[in-house]
Amino acid sequence: MHLRPSQWKGSDALGLFSFRKKSDAPAACSAQTAALSVHPFYRLGSFYPLGAKGRISLAVREAVPIVDAALNKLVRLTDGFSFETGNDSADRFLEKSLAMINVGGNQQGISQFASNYLNQLLTFGTAIGEVVLCENGIYALYNTDLSYVELKRAENGIDVEFYASGKRVNNEQLIFYSVLNPRPDELVGTSILDGLSFVSDILMKIYNTIGENWEHAGNIRYAVTCKNTGEDGAQAKERAGEIAEAWSDAMSSDSVKDFVAVGDVNVSVIGADNKVLDSEIPVRQLLEQIVAKTGLPPFMLGLNWSSTERMSKQQADILTTELESYRRILSPVLKKIADLQLALNGFNCEAQLVWDDITLQDECEQARAELYRAQAEKIRGEESR
Repeated sequence: MHLRPSQWKGSDALGLFSFRKKSDAPAACSAQTAALSVHPFYRLGSFYPLGAKGRISLAVREAVPIVDAALNKLVRLTDGFSFETGNDSADRFLEKSLAMINVGGNQQGISQFASNYLNQLLTFGTAIGEVVLCENGIYALYNTDLSYVELKRAENGIDVEFYASGKRVNNEQLIFYSVLNPRPDELVGTSILDGLSFVSDILMKIYNTIGENWEHAGNIRYAVTCKNTGEDGAQAKERAGEIAEAWSDAMSSDSVKDFVAVGDVNVSVIGADNKVLDSEIPVRQLLEQIVAKTGLPPFMLGLNWSSTERMSKQQADILTTELESYRRILSPVLKKIADLQLALNGFNCEAQLVWDDITLQDECEQARAELYRAQAEKIRGEESR
């Protein structure tokens, strides 16, 4: 029998969370500086739908491949953790059970859940997950689609209430909720892609124009000009018709065919005199803005803008600090899952989350090797000219 949070009647339904209760907790508390309203329908505007703004972030990831690659790389660099309890039996149980735990029905392992959770957090600025319980403990971990969830500020101005399909979730202690760089008094976070929609739109316009130019280059249009050599109007019209018919016959033929004309006839390619704008500099300027938002060095994304580009110790320290900030957001969520799994299976201990050391050496060496290969190919290309 699988029990979803909507089937629970209260946090004491199975006595799972009684060990966390505190008898000396204050009866009620509220924020004095929270926004209040005397409008009788103020609750209508207090819900936060999470799916609307996220469509812009998804569009940016789909339109600009380098953005998608950067976020996936950040997720992979952040991953790597284990749990310790001080009890060998509990450690072995956690390692085995969490490594095989169902994630969304199509994945396994708490690492997959953490990667999906962080990916959602970076893309939308807000991430929501859920624990699905069964009689044997945790049945699955579920990454929630933000478009199905609404958030609402509680009456005390601090707590957050969760609504799904217009109904409040019964057991909110089974919901995981994290935000990235939230603005004051906002329930939702700020996506790492926030501010890139304008830059990405310009970049896509440039790429679209390049595509249209090459399409026109492969589908040439001609202009045939026949100058009048003294004929009257009827003769000139007849001569122009003969030239047009001969030109059309030559161009529509399946085989190579000559075009022969008498008189002053000029054939030119339409648009051949126009100069194609150089897109290298504007594209690089736009990509610099995009890469700056990710916090990754350009060469990690395959952008070789300098022949001597490499990751310095300062850059590595900055990137490490960025990754550690993401880990601090994930830590409470992962620890809550491990503690719940222990409590549901009779272990009277708490889990300590241990992150693997962040090392960028392998990434640096791989990127540097790719850079050297690109430089060698460039040199060979210049020598062969």
